[in-house]
This record gives sequence, structure tokens and C-alpha cells, in this order.
Amino acid sequence: MDLDDNSRNLVQALTNGDPEKISTSRFSSLLASKDRDYLLSSTTQDDQQVKISDLEGKAIGLYFSANWYPPCRNFNEVLIGVYEQLKSNGSNFEIVFVSSDEDLSAFNSYRESMPWLSIPFSDLETKKALNRKFEVEGIPYLIILQPDGSTLHDGVELIYRYGIEAFPFTEEKLEELRREERIKHESQTLTNLLTNPGRDYLLDQTMARKVPVDSLIGKTVGLYFSAQWCIPCAKFTPKLISIYHKIKRSLEGKGGGEDFEIVFVSNDRDQSSFDSYYGTMPWLALPSGDPIIRTLAKYFDVQGIPCLIIIDPDGKTVTKQGRNLINLYQENAYPFTCAKLELLEKEMEEEAKRLPRSNYHAGHRHELTLVSEGNGGGPFICCDCDEQGSGWAYQCLGCGYEVHPRCMRAVDPATAASVQHT
Repeated sequence: MDLDDNSRNLVQALTNGDPEKISTSRFSSLLASKDRDYLLSSTTQDDQQVKISDLEGKAIGLYFSANWYPPCRNFNEVLIGVYEQLKSNGSNFEIVFVSSDEDLSAFNSYRESMPWLSIPFSDLETKKALNRKFEVEGIPYLIILQPDGSTLHDGVELIYRYGIEAFPFTEEKLEELRREERIKHESQTLTNLLTNPGRDYLLDQTMARKVPVDSLIGKTVGLYFSAQWCIPCAKFTPKLISIYHKIKRSLEGKGGGEDFEIVFVSNDRDQSSFDSYYGTMPWLALPSGDPIIRTLAKYFDVQGIPCLIIIDPDGKTVTKQGRNLINLYQENAYPFTCAKLELLEKEMEEEAKRLPRSNYHAGHRHELTLVSEGNGGGPFICCDCDEQGSGWAYQCLGCGYEVHPRCMRAVDPATAASVQHT
């Protein structure tokens, strides 16, 4: 049997008992090509080449990303911060960028922001091989390769969740972090979530009055991670404002002291954007740029916005899926507890029994069929309101178009056939 150079190197390393050579051979077989044994460095402007053999003995992050995709750009900023901290600490860690950019110009533009190594844009075969080997189905995607040969696939989640503390990305370290996290969640209170040594208050809508965090104790509280620049946030915020007012009015009518409040956790990039966006909201807010904002995003593993975390009157987390529940059940989702959601699911099941099994929708030319998670449905984005959904939906079995049952606008087949888009 003929062996290529990398395989022969690996066999020789195994024979000679040289663990560093094994590590080198492993990275070479993954990252090198027939004509290339180097990576591009982003630390200079002249495309300095770094030998793949220089990676031996290090933990390596294979970073699959692209300039055109906003979640990649968002994660890129976080990853740069973690990487630079690790390098300044002398940590034995390196990242290799595996581009999914559409052209060389986009690749070069994106790479300028990166302080780590890259596979050349022209090496399409190596990039394809890495995507196949690690079954990359979405980006951003960060795979951690350890010198001992172990592989960790959830690097993006770990960076968002733990930041620099995740290093050296071993199972032992991650279990330690999970254990600490469990202890924190068990002792969680609104006070330790929302205050810091220099601040024990929140801003009210006028931004002129300081509202003590302790005044929220005993209330159901939503932590709303959002930003003015975020298009999905711009769509969801007006809906949340409407639902907020409906819940507040409903509770006022009941009496008994039960209450609901929302706290805006801003991801805006400057004070002006914060002021403008928060000016549209009727609830409380953390001050713009408060350091607790990053802490909360890590603590709750917030990987995208808008995100609504629900905290119960005892200060414990009820759900991280507040946005989805608002979309599904509107104000009826309150107080977002498991018992309430079970009741709503049963009601939805009963309601679905009364819905037509199929129908035509004003926004689509094909017939739509009522489906659920048990018969071809599942989590989806409603093509009518652009919000998330799950459970029951009307779905086009031919092209996948889906709408919430409540968004269904029934028309006759002839009217539907005249719809131009599908």
C-alpha cells in the first residue's frame, strides 16, 4: 500500500515514539496541501507565511466563518477579545481561519480584522476537506483540536459562555466551569444578577430616576437583550411593548400585588443609539455600557438578539425562550412557567382539532397543510410575520413555506394562484 508523505511521517513518529511529531503530522494532514506547508499570518501586511509545523504542541481552533454573515462578524469581535487575552497570557493556543467568503476581496477585508492565521483563500480543496471532515453545517463554527488528539466541536458556545475561562478547553476544565455555573444558578437572585459594587439601581424610562433593583424582588422580570441596529429587534420590540402593556393591565385588574417588569439589557454601540432606542420603551434599563451587560450575556449564554430571559418572583430563571413564547402565545404566555405552558399546549392541541386540515393563504400560491412537530412540522420562521414558531403550522409540502395558524389569511384557490411570489 502506498502512503503519502504525511502518512509516512505519522508512521515514523509512532514508531519513534515522538509525540510532538505526531502532533505536527496531524495538523499537516489537516491544514497542508501538496504545494503548501504554511498558513498566512495576519500580523503583517505582506502575507507572511507561518509553517504549519510551528503549531506543534498547541491547542488549535479551526474557525469556520465568513465576512458576509452578520452572526460571524458578531462572534468575530468576541473571539478576537478572547484570543488577544490568551496570547497576552502566553497561552499555548492558536486559531486558523477557514474562510467561507465568496471572493478574495471579502476574504482579505475580513482577515484584516483577525490577529490569527488563515488558510489561503485559493486553497479551495483544503477548505472543502475540512468542512467535510468536521461536518460543518453552519457558521460561525469553532472546532478545538488538542495536542493529545481529542476534538471539541462546540467552541462557539464555549467562547460565548465562558470566554477566556474556557481555556485550555479540556473536559476537566469544562466540567469545573459547569459545576461553578450550577452553583451560581442555584444561588441566583435578582440582586446579584443586576447590581455591581458601584450600582444598585436601574434607569426608568425618563432616565432621570434611579429605581432600586430590590424593588423588583417578588415580581416576574424579563431581561430583554436587544439593540437598535438589530433588524429582528426592531420588528420584535413593538410587539413586546404591546404585550407588556396587556400583561400589566391584566395584572392590575386581578389585584393581589402580582407584577411584571422588563429590564432592557442594551447591546447598542454608543450612548446616542441607546438613548434613541430606549426612548421608545416603557420599562426599566441597565445603564448603557454597564459592565454587568457582558456578564449577563455570558451567564445566560446569549448568542443572538433579541433575547428575552424570564426570571420568576424568587429570582430564579424560568426560561430563556421568552421571545419564542411571546410569539407563540402573546400575553397568554405570562407567567411563562412550565405549568402555564403545558396548559397552553393543551389548549393549542384542542384548537388545532378545529382548524382546517389544509387551506390557501393570501401570501402564497400553493395549498398549505396543517402540520405539527409529530407529523412533519417543527421549529420554523413564519413567512408572514417573520417570527419564530413551533408546534402547529400551515406548511407548503412542496416548497417549505410556513405560517403560524394565527397568521393564516384564507383565500380561495383562484386568488392564491394569482400570487406572484412563492
